[in-house]
Amino acid sequence: MRLMLVAALALSLPACTFVHMAPSAGKVKVLASAPSCDKRGEAEVSVRHKVGFYERSEAQVRDELETLARNEAPGVGADSISPLGQPVDGTQRWALWRCTR
Repeated sequence: MRLMLVAALALSLPACTFVHMAPSAGKVKVLASAPSCDKRGEAEVSVRHKVGFYERSEAQVRDELETLARNEAPGVGADSISPLGQPVDGTQRWALWRCTR
């Protein structure tokens, strides 16, 4: 019985989302590259890319990193973000931009 519970938990982990978007972050645009806008700063965000011996889905980790970066943007008056590099071990740097006037 205990083994079945552990197996069920392990199978449900890929569906878990550990990061939720802040209400003000819903309007933040995600850009593929640096725009010609006012740079408001940078943010380094991180999530767990492993849970014990289990390696989390790369897509899920990327989505959560993007959500965290979007959550940071409104705090510095930014309305757009762009990645400064690829995620490494669940950590990624983002540039925060103000593009609307």
